[in-house]
Amino acid sequence: MKTALQEMEQEAVVPARALDRVEPAIAVAPAIESVMINDPQGLEAEAIRALRTRLAAQHLREGRRSLAVCAAAAEAGCTYVALNLAVAMAQAGVRTAIVDANLRDPMIADLCSLPLSMPGLSEYLNSDGIAMAEIVDAELMPNLAVIGAGETPSNPQELLSGARFRGLVDQLLREYDLTIFDTPPANICSDGQRVATMAGFSLIVSRKHKSYVEDVRTLAKQLRADRSVVVGSILNDF
Repeated sequence: MKTALQEMEQEAVVPARALDRVEPAIAVAPAIESVMINDPQGLEAEAIRALRTRLAAQHLREGRRSLAVCAAAAEAGCTYVALNLAVAMAQAGVRTAIVDANLRDPMIADLCSLPLSMPGLSEYLNSDGIAMAEIVDAELMPNLAVIGAGETPSNPQELLSGARFRGLVDQLLREYDLTIFDTPPANICSDGQRVATMAGFSLIVSRKHKSYVEDVRTLAKQLRADRSVVVGSILNDF
């Protein structure tokens, strides 16, 4: 598998030595379906580490603390990139939160083996009586906090456009070095654009021989129109 980060902003690449160090060994492997844990020496993990280094130089060092991972269509690998990038950042010592903001077809809870009884993002957004601490699982591995999507709601776009989600984003940005949002594909709904607007920054994922260039360009224009800075794009070949 190959990935390529194509800058859409004209920024110089600064070496990220702190993020290139060897990740500390974990005695018991976390129950997370991630190539960074299950195959850390493979080509896929190396590609994710390269993405981590580039984002550290062009994103984190600019003081940016949020990133919505978006795709123009399904099967681009949006969740794959979001989760593996979050794990890679955590392994490098970056306090990272990953939020499953795909309230229509969520996957993060299953990939991270979150308890079935644990409330998720939809429950939090639907109830003022649930605190953020109740939807965060910070025990899976050091420096990583996971928020699952919860039960599929009937009004995902309204929930993601509301003040409670805005407040959650603000709180996450205060507590973590980087918050990554997984989002649904843009060709089925505009939820991802709403999340990207809240986050302020977005990364577009496309798949080789699957995604259409014009669809990706359209998504980039839509994100910029919604005042989300597109920091780059990923060509996923896995």
